[in-house]
Amino acid sequence: MLSKEKLNRLNMLAKKSKDGGLTDLEKIEQKKLREEYLHNFRNQVKQHLDSITIVDEDTEIDLNKDLTNKKIM
Repeated sequence: MLSKEKLNRLNMLAKKSKDGGLTDLEKIEQKKLREEYLHNFRNQVKQHLDSITIVDEDTEIDLNKDLTNKKIM
C-alpha cells in the first residue's frame, strides 16, 4: 500500500496538474507515483481474487486451480 505521504503527494500533483500544469520533474515524479500506486492496487486485487473459492452443491471452483466436478453426469 502506498504511504499516506506518497498518496498525498500524488493527489497534490494531480490537483496542480489540473490547476496550472506541472514542471517536467513533477511530471516524472507523478508518473512514478502513479505506477507504484497501480502496481500495489493490482497486487491487492490479485491477492483477493486468488483467495476466493466458489462452492455449490455440485461443483467446487477454486480460482487458483482447475474446475473440480464432484458430481458426474
